[in-house]
Amino acid sequence: MVVTPDFDPEGLIPVLGGPVTLSPVTSGQSNPTWFVDRGERRLVLRKKPLGATLSSAHAIEREYRIMDALAGSGVPVPRMILLDEGAEVLGTPFYIMERLEGRVSEDSALPDLAPPQREVVYADAARILARLHNVDWRAAGLEDFGRHGDYYARQVRRWSRQWQESRTREDREIDALSAWFADNTPPDSGLTIVHGDYRIGNLMVAPDGGAIVGVLDWELSTLGDPLSDLAHLAMFWTLAPDQLGGIGGLPLRDLGLPTAADFLDRYRRAGGCEAPLTPFHRAFAFYRMSVIFEGITARARAGQAASPDALKVGALAPVCARIAADILSTDEQM
Repeated sequence: MVVTPDFDPEGLIPVLGGPVTLSPVTSGQSNPTWFVDRGERRLVLRKKPLGATLSSAHAIEREYRIMDALAGSGVPVPRMILLDEGAEVLGTPFYIMERLEGRVSEDSALPDLAPPQREVVYADAARILARLHNVDWRAAGLEDFGRHGDYYARQVRRWSRQWQESRTREDREIDALSAWFADNTPPDSGLTIVHGDYRIGNLMVAPDGGAIVGVLDWELSTLGDPLSDLAHLAMFWTLAPDQLGGIGGLPLRDLGLPTAADFLDRYRRAGGCEAPLTPFHRAFAFYRMSVIFEGITARARAGQAASPDALKVGALAPVCARIAADILSTDEQM
């Protein structure tokens, strides 16, 4: 299927100094992303979509800032080239970064790799997440990158509001979850940089299947509770392979994949947060995703989707809400 850009590529000529060639990056559901070739330069462009968007959504300026700040931190990120916060060039704000060489898999089982390579990737993912949570965000100039304290209380308010703004249908389960979380927010487990969407699908692996060469898609990053990143990643041990590429139900050991407990242990041994990952944290991660998926459905119906399978992905909203309710009702520890 031919994907047409929502901007005039000619606008990039004065920015990059000559004609460019575009090809779409079709993974992801939020900000339109394009490979841009200018002569020998291999770059990536990410921009806000055209049209009305939810408040605080599509924060490409934050993506640029956090990756620029993390350069040299030990967290692998692409080199930032430029940020344009206006709408004159491409119709919406955008940024350009270097193009890393590697592969990205939306399937958390990493089917293109051998079991020993999968072990390396997951071990590296645990190490990098622990490293991220130990970055000195003050020294990195990120003192004002997010509010300090009451992270989950603010998250509950944010996603409850997003649900009201983006809902395309009635869902009593999400309404009930919104109310329950508002009355049951725990104290913070710490204050660190959090990625916000840390998962295998946002990690670029070296071409030879070795170490991770880049952590991508920082749109939801902020200062907050490090357990939120762990809970988000833990979802993929519950989700089935046909649900956003989860690994739930797979023979993990045979495939060279860790259990959720193994990953958590490796993360902690690498210096990550020692606080317990509770049913609240795990359930909230699924609730938050249910609202995000509903927003994807809303954008698809408005003709603003960034991916051709947006409606299919958006249909996971009630699935995630049901899993969140089940976690809370059974109160199972990880």
